[in-house]
Amino acid sequence: MGELGNLLDGFANVVSPQNLLIALIGVTIGTAVGVLPGIGPAMTVALLLPLTYGMEPTQAFIMFAGIFYGGMYGGSTTSILLNTPGESSSVVTAIEGNKMAKAGRAAQALATAAIGSFVAGLIGTLLLVFVTPPMVSFAISLGAPDYLAIMLLGFIAVSAVLGASRIRGFASLLIGLAVGLVGIDRVTGQQRLTFDLPQLADGIDVIVVAVGIFAVGETLWVAAHLRRRPAEVIPVGQPWLGRDDWRRSWKPWLRGTGLGFPFGVMPAGGAEIPTYLSYALEKRLSKHPEEFGKGAIEGVAGPEAANNASAAGTLVPMLALGLPTNATAAVMLAAFQGYGIQPGPLLLQRESALVWTLIASLFIGNLLLLVLNLPLAPVWARLLRVPRPYLYSGIVFFAAMGAYAVNAQPFDLLLLLILGLIGFGMRRFGLPVLPLIVGVILGPMAERQGRMALQLSGGDLSGLLGGPMSYIVYGVILVILCWPLLRRRARPAPAPAETPQSENAR
Repeated sequence: MGELGNLLDGFANVVSPQNLLIALIGVTIGTAVGVLPGIGPAMTVALLLPLTYGMEPTQAFIMFAGIFYGGMYGGSTTSILLNTPGESSSVVTAIEGNKMAKAGRAAQALATAAIGSFVAGLIGTLLLVFVTPPMVSFAISLGAPDYLAIMLLGFIAVSAVLGASRIRGFASLLIGLAVGLVGIDRVTGQQRLTFDLPQLADGIDVIVVAVGIFAVGETLWVAAHLRRRPAEVIPVGQPWLGRDDWRRSWKPWLRGTGLGFPFGVMPAGGAEIPTYLSYALEKRLSKHPEEFGKGAIEGVAGPEAANNASAAGTLVPMLALGLPTNATAAVMLAAFQGYGIQPGPLLLQRESALVWTLIASLFIGNLLLLVLNLPLAPVWARLLRVPRPYLYSGIVFFAAMGAYAVNAQPFDLLLLLILGLIGFGMRRFGLPVLPLIVGVILGPMAERQGRMALQLSGGDLSGLLGGPMSYIVYGVILVILCWPLLRRRARPAPAPAETPQSENAR
């Protein structure tokens, strides 16, 4: 009953007229921005994060929870109506969702996505309540070598597993680690990569990095590929589900949730794998397999539930270990650090009220999302008719305002532009963005844990190997790095093709 009692205390902090209004504003703004084409949840959260500055932490994270879920749902709306996924995990939703919309069933596709998101978010957040405290208890027993190993696993996982190319993934990670080194070394007091600029002495704020790489980089990339004709938006009626749609959707919602949450908890999980697995599973189990590829409602319900359950699962390692496993979690981690709060095993002890308020806010935001988005789906569809040049110039404006609000220094605007150009170049050459963000956030933390481990061992390198946990983690890292070679060796050699001479010999 300890977790439930803490959760009820969290609800007591949330359920007040002012806090509910803040949650409603967060959901509304998050959906309004997340529904815009080409903008995924991570970019939505990064762009709107500066709106929470000036609030007390409790209210800031209440709004943040609404923005988080609003951005998640907005991406599915764009995928269904425009066939323009805001991130890779929404690609599967677009496969069947856009086909349903073109067949005149846009309302049903949006409804099953909204209700599936609610079901998955509800179950995923409940699992978050019961999984996070045991993981925190386990994490408290770990030492500096174990934390170093876990952070190295995070580096390897996001670079080698989630990207299409390992070389590009590690290149992105190295860029992020270099950005994380900027500033004064806290141990020696030496300046690193500051180029004698006093504005860089305190390092580059993670918020400026996130907004520059996500918002400005994505805006420049989309602007470079703008189509002159406006995107065709499919009209939407009032979202509703008939009896047959309910019957075909409720099992995929539950199966998608069961697939998504465990993958979200794993450091190398992500939302891409469970959405594809959910789609393949629903196609295999469906009584109407001939509809897949033509607009099957199961192909929207299952993957969308898996995507949202995975998003809830990513909060477990982020809160318990301070380890972000996707781009959205990385931006959320930056938000905690912006308030001087460091996620990790001691967070639940030092900021218990804030953590449980955040979790309760996720329940409230999830409910408000369903209540708000079912009747307002036609309104969100009209936002898609905004001309792209006006849309993305507005995004750059708000990104600049948010970056300037961090330190009130014009120098941050120059940094924002430079980081935006780096983000544009990364998209141009196919470098994933997530390893860079993880490198910026976890790089200094991994350096600190490595130094602590070496100090405890008197400089002996064996001090980097702690207890059994570190051996297990290093073993997992070795498997991840060697997996392509092992898979190639295990694959049977192709049979030699028969030559015409051998056929004549027969």
